[in-house]
Amino acid sequence: MRLRHKPWASEYIAEHSQYAIANPEQYKGKWHEIFGNNNPIHIEVGTGKGQFLTGMAQQNPDINYIGIELFDSVIVAALQKVVELQLPNMKLLNVNAKDLAEYFDNNEISRIYLNFSDPWPKPRHTKRRLTYKSFLSLYEKILVKGGEIHFKTDNQGLFEYSLISFSEYGLELKFLSLDLHNSHFEGNIMTEYEEKFSSKGQRIYRVEAKYKNEDNAISNDEKK
Repeated sequence: MRLRHKPWASEYIAEHSQYAIANPEQYKGKWHEIFGNNNPIHIEVGTGKGQFLTGMAQQNPDINYIGIELFDSVIVAALQKVVELQLPNMKLLNVNAKDLAEYFDNNEISRIYLNFSDPWPKPRHTKRRLTYKSFLSLYEKILVKGGEIHFKTDNQGLFEYSLISFSEYGLELKFLSLDLHNSHFEGNIMTEYEEKFSSKGQRIYRVEAKYKNEDNAISNDEKK
């Protein structure tokens, strides 16, 4: 994806700190205080322009949502949507996903969404994939016991890799679709990429992967 520089993005983000949270490490373990309730917290890693997460926040007012996006020129588009809709149950973090444990405490998050992540197709870039085992270990730390990852992509190679990665790590594969838009799945909210790819007739792949309860979890040595 070629990013278009938006010199005004940083200033806009700073002006809307009620939604785009600065210094999120200060709120580790305290996100319920930020939202003002004890509702479950779901995060999307790589929230892009925010179409999916704003849709989820509108559809589920009793769930709190946090969008994670590295690039300010991208997240500012999501922020504009949140500001327009005035969503009290959605926040945005302009941070790197590899540092999630600095912003969220153990067992603080109920679900993680990975939508149309960069496939990093070259073998030497495998460790950068958001479904690589080091990321799965990171997610496990911040998720509640039995927490879930919901993953969507148009990339068959990344999907196949991710299914293997999930299985090898010991996650339970629940809902799985090789053609989401021709399945019986209800309540699907599309991302910008999903609209683009599906309009061209491309398949959308989706899986829900659940971390096993502590008693059934495989040891850390087995995951290495």
